[in-house]
Amino acid sequence: MFTGIITGVGRIAAIDDLGSSTQHGKRLSIEAPAGYLDDVGLGDSIALNGACMTVTALDPGASRFSIDISAESLARTAGLAQAGPINLEKALRPQDRLGGHLVSGHVDGVGTVLRLEPVGESWELRILAPQGLAKYLAYKGSVTVNGVSLTVNSVADGADGATLSLNLIPHTVQNTALHTLRAGSSVNLEIDLIARYVERMLGAAPAAASGH
Repeated sequence: MFTGIITGVGRIAAIDDLGSSTQHGKRLSIEAPAGYLDDVGLGDSIALNGACMTVTALDPGASRFSIDISAESLARTAGLAQAGPINLEKALRPQDRLGGHLVSGHVDGVGTVLRLEPVGESWELRILAPQGLAKYLAYKGSVTVNGVSLTVNSVADGADGATLSLNLIPHTVQNTALHTLRAGSSVNLEIDLIARYVERMLGAAPAAASGH
């Protein structure tokens, strides 16, 4: 479990094939900020651009760790198949502050950046979300973009999906990899967990009463 508060910006430094077919995944070698891995162990979970991954190799002295990602995960996420900066978040501990919102690290869909432009002292990030996620997105609701917990400023439904407008304060721009996005960039989206459970509860058939 995560919060959507990025704790470091790393870099995918190397990508190696785990096999020769399209059914094989990749091994990613990631460079982390100095000291970032001091409390990380093998098997720990770290979210990469919002996708929960398991640490399979670790070299704290070199601030580098590795993860294995399946072909299925690669097909359902964005930004994990090429070298470059990446948002990092360690798994939530019971005593940590919940600074963003509850994030599972399971990507629900891939959106497309429509614009990222300055507005006053902040930046507007506009994203086209897939049609299947539209019903989970609401004004002032939460959404995770490449692992970053953000608040929806506006949402407009269209024939090809839902257009989200999100505000990025200067701190977010400076301390995440979101500033590297451009129009046309693909981003990982995770909907709010509460919205997912509300839909399930409202759509489920009432349980049959047991007789005695």
